[in-house]
Amino acid sequence: MTRIVVTGGNGFIGSHLVERLARDGHEIVAYDTAPPPPDLPLHILPGVRHVKGDVTSESALASVITPAVDVVYHLSALVGVDRYLRQPLDVIDVNVLGTRNVLRLALDSGARVVVASTSEVYGKNPQVPWSEDSDRVLGVTSADRWTYSTSKALAEHMAFALTREHGLRATVVRFFNVYGPRQRPAYVVSRSVQRVLSGQAPEVYDTGRQTRCFTYIDDAIEGTVRAAAHPDAIGEAFNIGSHQETTVGEVIGLVREAAGFAGDNDVLDTGAAFGTAYQDIERRIPDTAKARTVLGWQCEVPLREGIARTVEWARRNPWWWRGPLD
Repeated sequence: MTRIVVTGGNGFIGSHLVERLARDGHEIVAYDTAPPPPDLPLHILPGVRHVKGDVTSESALASVITPAVDVVYHLSALVGVDRYLRQPLDVIDVNVLGTRNVLRLALDSGARVVVASTSEVYGKNPQVPWSEDSDRVLGVTSADRWTYSTSKALAEHMAFALTREHGLRATVVRFFNVYGPRQRPAYVVSRSVQRVLSGQAPEVYDTGRQTRCFTYIDDAIEGTVRAAAHPDAIGEAFNIGSHQETTVGEVIGLVREAAGFAGDNDVLDTGAAFGTAYQDIERRIPDTAKARTVLGWQCEVPLREGIARTVEWARRNPWWWRGPLD
């Protein structure tokens, strides 16, 4: 049995990770400002303890990241384009200050740490697919769209610097468009599922020809767990994503198919809706050779199947799709 802390343990990815780790027989602290999701009463999972707290409070974090802890999965973050545009300062505070606190305490306690990062760190680099050492290409600092990318890149810089200079055992995982049950309905799959089950038309941003590589939650969790366990992963970053490039319009079509929705789509002009604070990325494709070679990991769940699973879960959990965006 391993003693584990998961920051953001009640969020989308965090709750699935805690569920997996509990099944594997570990002792877990789920540290989060939010309660567990209604469909997963994590308090009854064996070995799981919930602690309400904010990663920006080092003293609160110190009560859970102690020398008794073996592994810390740092997933706490403010995520989502809507939040980048609405709460840019909070994004920076949580993602930078919170990560600094987690890393400092992990170093002091001797724990291994996995830092959740994002495909957003690559920005709008047109040279796809992106390998882990691809350049970052970002927009202007006056566009709040880039606060998340920049804050996550700083989190990575801190993790790598502490690993090189002080012996922190840190690994970075960069998630590519993870989707599945419990995801906040502010992303293309989750929002489309919520809208069609509510009888509303799915919303296509601009042309719908932007492409992404969508990663089902179970695959993302498997890659994350392997990154925490492999000795050669220390001091490294890994792209955790599918290699299947799909247009946003095609993904919405799969949601419509799985849900049996026959109406038209709504089209949102992002320029009119968000102004210059929003800048889209036309293609986002990972090179996952490193994860395959080092971790022995690759995506296993086809997109059509993952979307069908997500729609089936949502039908069983109307609290989710009938609720507000946040």
